[in-house]
Amino acid sequence: MVGQAIAITLVTIVVFGIQDAVSKILVATYSPFQITMMRYWAFALFALWLVSRRAPIRHALRSRATGWQVLRGVLLMGDIWCFALALQTIPLGELQAITLVYPLLVTLFAIPILGEKVGIFRIGAVVAGFAGAMIIVRPGGLPLDWGVLFAVASATLYALYVVVTRKVSHVDSTATSMVYVGVVGLVLSSATGVFFWQPMGWNDLALVAVIMVTGCAGHGLMMLALSKAPASTLQPFNYFSLPWAILLSIFVFGHLIDPVSMIGAGVIVAAGLVVMMRERMKKVPAVADPSLPGKE
Repeated sequence: MVGQAIAITLVTIVVFGIQDAVSKILVATYSPFQITMMRYWAFALFALWLVSRRAPIRHALRSRATGWQVLRGVLLMGDIWCFALALQTIPLGELQAITLVYPLLVTLFAIPILGEKVGIFRIGAVVAGFAGAMIIVRPGGLPLDWGVLFAVASATLYALYVVVTRKVSHVDSTATSMVYVGVVGLVLSSATGVFFWQPMGWNDLALVAVIMVTGCAGHGLMMLALSKAPASTLQPFNYFSLPWAILLSIFVFGHLIDPVSMIGAGVIVAAGLVVMMRERMKKVPAVADPSLPGKE
């Protein structure tokens, strides 16, 4: 079962990587807010459909932590917006490397929000991870522009989302969490995206359809993987998203990540793995939340 779960996780990462590559193509012509809105239409409908199969939606809306659930939806929507904005200027490989600092940020945010205690090993890993990010944006490396700031903001918002998800998982069901993410994101993305609407040709609409299909397929596969193995077992394999993003960047966009930036990316991955190892030793719970979109 674990072997199947790992294989499904790797396929999930491939699917989400394709979604990111197609999104990058589209945001070169259309507003990221429009593309995000259309992408979220499919995700929200998919989430609501899944929940409705188990229980009425009105039951899932009954939360013991409504404020935190709404905040989750806002944080995830902000993460997706920032990631889409970063796609406009940053190559996929470098963008994926920067956003992979989110497990390190989770460690930091869990201290004030969840009251977790963090030892010297995890603090050291966090510092090393940020050093890796600095290597990527060093002078002569990735230009320090708005794209980099959006990438950092994406990782930060996603880390906060994960921590808040851990918090509400103690009082609300997965169905409730999925409904709130779907509804809040649908409202925010649509209320914003309509102001950036541009008519689209059939070819571009076909690419939007690819984003919708890969988004739903990715979430479905992720849920299947989590049904076969714990999230803590599968989490390290999420780092496969980095080499996959680098390959897509080379073959789809003709961009090759430079060797020094590759070292920085390696430092970030190593630091994240150290954090995961220490959290497993300390038995810090990993949240298996099907509404997590995989760090795009």
